[in-house]
Amino acid sequence: MKDDKPTAKFWLGNGVMALAMLMLLFMGKLWASMGIAAMVLWALVVGVGVYLLMGDKSEPPNFPG
Repeated sequence: MKDDKPTAKFWLGNGVMALAMLMLLFMGKLWASMGIAAMVLWALVVGVGVYLLMGDKSEPPNFPG
């Protein structure tokens, strides 16, 4: 069986997603100070996090078919 260890890209992606979660928790204060730019910034952070997490996959999934 193949031993899949998480890479640095995976951990960086998780860190970015944790930052996005913190931003979401404080979105009221961010919205008051930044307006719509707070949501745009949050969406960009989530996009980068998802990109890093999904970019960690080295092989396609094995779907039956």
